[in-house]
Amino acid sequence: MTSHRTYHHGDLRHAVLAAALDVIATDGPSALSLRDLARRAGVSHAAPAHHFKDRAGLLTAIAVEGHTLLAQTMADTQDLSDLGVRYVRFATRHPAHFQVMFQPELLRGDDPELVAAQARTSRRLHESVAAGNATDPELAHTAAWSLAHGFATLLLTGNLDHLLGDRTPEEIFRATVGLQPGPRS
Repeated sequence: MTSHRTYHHGDLRHAVLAAALDVIATDGPSALSLRDLARRAGVSHAAPAHHFKDRAGLLTAIAVEGHTLLAQTMADTQDLSDLGVRYVRFATRHPAHFQVMFQPELLRGDDPELVAAQARTSRRLHESVAAGNATDPELAHTAAWSLAHGFATLLLTGNLDHLLGDRTPEEIFRATVGLQPGPRS
């Protein structure tokens, strides 16, 4: 007799999101299929569509959740360097969310929850930049985001493994932010 694990706990939305994050973490967002997630949850292939409608809806829900977690991670600091460290820490702790959040071609860009969640994370970064009295706040926002996002992306793709050694990604990021350009010739 074969045993078949089925879905019983009553929170299909959460179960599908958790399974999707597992798939994305191991195989990337392109490997995601609602039919496979339904099979994993032990429900009919149509059941996930009741919560997400389609693949883009599921990925949008993941991005909303990611932006919410990121905004929480970045709360309670005005220090731009610390904000970057928290951004990098978020990416390492939630790599599947991070993979999805910044790929607009995968998401429903006009989803009201997504727009609001993206605005919260962007506002958080803008507030820290404003506290630093930058001459050009928009340019400073772009530079700060580029540094943290680029570092996190390089880290997650294994391109900074040679730098890690016995240091944490946060330590390396702080050191990177503290670098001063050398004198010009």
